[in-house]
Amino acid sequence: MIELKNKDCTVGIDAGELVGFVCGGHEFIHQKGSPGWGSSDTEMFPIIGPLDMANFRVQTPKGEAVQDQHGLLRQIPYALVSQSESTAVFAKEYTAGTKVKNSKYPSKSTERFMHWPYSFRFEKSFVLKEEILKINFRISGEEGMPFMLGYHPAFKLYSSNPVIIANDQKISLDEVLAVGSRAFQVPNCTSITLQDEKQITIETKGFGHFMCWTEVKNMVCIEPISFYPYAVEQKDLNKGFQALKADVEFSMELKPVL
Repeated sequence: MIELKNKDCTVGIDAGELVGFVCGGHEFIHQKGSPGWGSSDTEMFPIIGPLDMANFRVQTPKGEAVQDQHGLLRQIPYALVSQSESTAVFAKEYTAGTKVKNSKYPSKSTERFMHWPYSFRFEKSFVLKEEILKINFRISGEEGMPFMLGYHPAFKLYSSNPVIIANDQKISLDEVLAVGSRAFQVPNCTSITLQDEKQITIETKGFGHFMCWTEVKNMVCIEPISFYPYAVEQKDLNKGFQALKADVEFSMELKPVL
């Protein structure tokens, strides 16, 4: 476990996973073991969304790739690159064609292994400055590699009627619950505010959109995404890819109101 600290806030990071963000004594991050989801954050890469209706296959310029929901990146462990009192940097590296064990097999998937026909390096960094936590993602790899990127943090809820504000739209928790597993789409949006017992704003660069998901009332995932996967049929998921031209960065800042 790594902790980043300053006078107002403490960040907890477990093997690259954001497991705590406490500011002014208030925990903003969903805790493992609480109802709703067994993680507190994860990344969605190189795809976003499920592929069970497409035989777990997605088209790439180098042919078919076997992927499961939200891609193979989450099945690869992070390595710690560096850390200081206020920063921590983690990375994952993948070599084209390497088989990655699928934790969803056999209970939720027919595919024992996933693979991707491109090599890449995925870097995730945390920077705590005053009461703002910045999470940065840097992707490097083969030129032309198709990819999507989504970040999947879960926020702890305290009140009975939290409100999500996006592009001057107020979204209730009941509206998110009603959409179910598809996730509530928030297109063309770079900033969302969660109003609960305490307020926190999520500002992003590079992603362009959000989706919100939960199946319980004690947490909600507010997820910046490069593409909303349910906009197309699963067999056409490749329509949501962008191509890697050079090293690319995406970022998200968590800004609580203390």
